[in-house]
Amino acid sequence: MVEQTDYLSVTTLTKYLRAKFERDPYLERVYLTGEISNFRLRPHAHQYFSLKDDHAKINAIMFRSAFDKVKFTPEEGMKVLIVGRISLYEPSGSYQIYVERMEPDGVGAFYQAYEQLKKKLAQEGLFNEPKQPLVRFPKRIAVVTSPSGAVIRDIITTTRRRFPIAQLVLFPTVVQGNNAAADIVAKIEQVNQIGDFDTLIVGRGGGSIEDLWPFNEEIVARAITASQVPVISSVGHETDTTIADLVADVRAATPTAAAELAVPVLSDELVKLQQQQVRLVQAMQNRTNLAKKQVERLRQSYVFRQPQRLYDGYLQNVDQLNRRLQTSFKQVIQVKRQQALLAESHLQQHQLQPRLQQGQRDVTRLQQQLTTALQRYFKVKRQTVQQQIQSLDYLSPLKIMGRGYSYVTDDAGNVLKTATDFQPQAEVALHVTDAVITTKVIAVTPQQQNK
Repeated sequence: MVEQTDYLSVTTLTKYLRAKFERDPYLERVYLTGEISNFRLRPHAHQYFSLKDDHAKINAIMFRSAFDKVKFTPEEGMKVLIVGRISLYEPSGSYQIYVERMEPDGVGAFYQAYEQLKKKLAQEGLFNEPKQPLVRFPKRIAVVTSPSGAVIRDIITTTRRRFPIAQLVLFPTVVQGNNAAADIVAKIEQVNQIGDFDTLIVGRGGGSIEDLWPFNEEIVARAITASQVPVISSVGHETDTTIADLVADVRAATPTAAAELAVPVLSDELVKLQQQQVRLVQAMQNRTNLAKKQVERLRQSYVFRQPQRLYDGYLQNVDQLNRRLQTSFKQVIQVKRQQALLAESHLQQHQLQPRLQQGQRDVTRLQQQLTTALQRYFKVKRQTVQQQIQSLDYLSPLKIMGRGYSYVTDDAGNVLKTATDFQPQAEVALHVTDAVITTKVIAVTPQQQNK
């Protein structure tokens, strides 16, 4: 008799094997190290890849909730440390590891994420964008930091000591934890929406890279870059350098240094203003003294002491023109006479009486034309000379005085121009065309200005 055997289905066997995997205490939490293979980043989704070494490979899956906590971006060929559980996937009958936590092998996850983001932003040119200059004398300064830390106390103390007229406005924010980055971005955007701040200080105290991590987040870096208000970053100690420090307009090593960068020393600025005032007064005095010297030099000029010398040069030019004109006329007449004599000799040689008579008549006519032309020429030149003499005469100060004008000087020879220059009962000299009249001032009546 043949013994009857119960055959299992593939599904039943697979479920049995999965139960074995699930119940094995050694497979509930497995720590693996290996190289990532077959990885393709799926944004906002579960991640499927393999983990291998030189002799074996295992499939891996990391659900979205766990992958969102990874601070770096996994890459093909990267060695990683993985913590997860082993189970069996029934549809394919293959076992795989469900990854709960992953970090780079040999370097911390935060440092790996920091270097990756730094490289990404550097390739975009975010670190090389033009930096905004800080306002030299800020009226309002926004501070984005924790309200209870030493940062805000140091900033307040330093600002009040150096530049007490500046107003500090605190925008309290969370500076540590998973929600810190979003809160910092919201406060930076709020400062820019208000829009009447001259400077923005973003900072927190020292700590580990985990504590400072919100200031290494990409959203914080882009918010600082997009800020219309100049940003001073003061995160951690002097040796700490965050992404926020690299994209900020100015980096400060400490909160105290941030306040010193944001405001000047008021007392020093007042001293500088006083020094500028003294230099300005001295410069104006020097310019005034120079102007006085120039006026005095002009007043002593021969034009005012001997006005007739003003047109001496013009008179000499007129004489020279007259001499040149006479010389030119003599040369013209001499040339014409030689031409006439030459023509007369030519006619005599040929004994051409009719032509000679005609030539004589031509000579007579030409002489008359020449005489007329010379008379006209002399007349025009005389008129021109007379006009020039008359123009020079009009420029003469003596001519102006000849029309009834005069000027008055005091006993020191100073010209009196305005009512304030005259003193009652003072003797003054009245200069007219042909005399100097000494008189006494009876009264000074200022002229009423027309409204």
